[in-house]
Amino acid sequence: MTRQPATITEIDAIYYRWLAAAGSAQATAQAEQQILDELTRLASEPIAGAALVPRIPAIIPQLMRTLQNENMSAAELSRQLAQDVPLVAEVYREANRPRYHSRYNASPSINNMEGAIMLLGQNGMRMLLARVAFRPIVSMQSGGLTIRTAPLIWRQSEKCALAANLVAPAMQANAFDAYLAGLMANVGLVVAFRLIDQMHAPDAFPQSDAFIAQVFAQARILSVRIAELWEFPESVTRAIGQAGADDHADPQAQALALGDRLSKLRMLVDTGRFPADDPFVMTGLSKAELQVFDKLADDEDEDDE
Repeated sequence: MTRQPATITEIDAIYYRWLAAAGSAQATAQAEQQILDELTRLASEPIAGAALVPRIPAIIPQLMRTLQNENMSAAELSRQLAQDVPLVAEVYREANRPRYHSRYNASPSINNMEGAIMLLGQNGMRMLLARVAFRPIVSMQSGGLTIRTAPLIWRQSEKCALAANLVAPAMQANAFDAYLAGLMANVGLVVAFRLIDQMHAPDAFPQSDAFIAQVFAQARILSVRIAELWEFPESVTRAIGQAGADDHADPQAQALALGDRLSKLRMLVDTGRFPADDPFVMTGLSKAELQVFDKLADDEDEDDE
C-alpha cells in the first residue's frame, strides 16, 4: 500500500511530544481543558499574551524601514546601527564569516560598518536583523519545560524562516515577508509552553492528540495577535493566520506552511527521531522541496546563522 504524505497534524503531534520530552503519563481531560481555556483567553487578549514574551528591540522597526527602501544608504544604516552595540557586533561577526569572503573574494577582515553592510547586501542585512531581533523572544528564563523547549522552538523558527524564504519565489510570494512570518509564526507556541509549564501536574503531561491540535491552533492565533500588536506587515500576519488552512491560502501562507512542514521534519531528523530517508519524512516532497530540506540540515544551518 502506497503511503500518503504525513499531515501537518501528525507532524505537530510528534514534534510536540519530542519538544516536551513527554513521558507516558497522561494528564486528565479536565487539566488539558484548563490549559486550553487559558490559552484561548490569551489569544483574545493579545496584550496579556505579548506580556509573556519580550518585545523586539525598539531600533529594529526603524532599521527594517530603512532596509525596505531599495535606495538605502549604507552610511544612514550604519548611523542607525551604531545605536545598538550588540547589533553592531553581530553585523561584524556575520560579515567576517568565511563563506562571504570566498563567495565575494572579499578582504580577510571587514573592520568598518559600511563595508560590512555593502558585503552583506540588502537582503542579507534584512535577514540578519530579523534573526537578531527575535532571539530575545525565546531566551526567557522560566520553568524547566520552557528552558528546554524555547531554544528548540527558536531553532525550528530559524529553519522555518529560511525554508519559507527559499520556496517563496516559486510560489509568487515575497521572500522577505515569508522569512519574517517564519520567525514570528511560533511566538504563540512559546507562550503556550509557558502556560503548560505553569499549569501541568508534575506526574501527568497534557499530550492527547486533540489537546495538541488545539494548542497549535490557538498558538497560531496568538502569534497573529501579537504580530498585529507589534505592527508587523499585514501580509505577514495574514500568512500566519492562513498557514494552517489547506484551502484558499494565499501564496505567502502556502510558503509559510511548507516552511513549517520542512523545518519540523528537519528537526525530527537532525535529533534522531527519524532517519532522513524515512517515508514519514520523504513522502510527498518534490525534488525542489527535498533540496530545501537538505539545506536546513544543522551543519549548513549553523553556517548561515
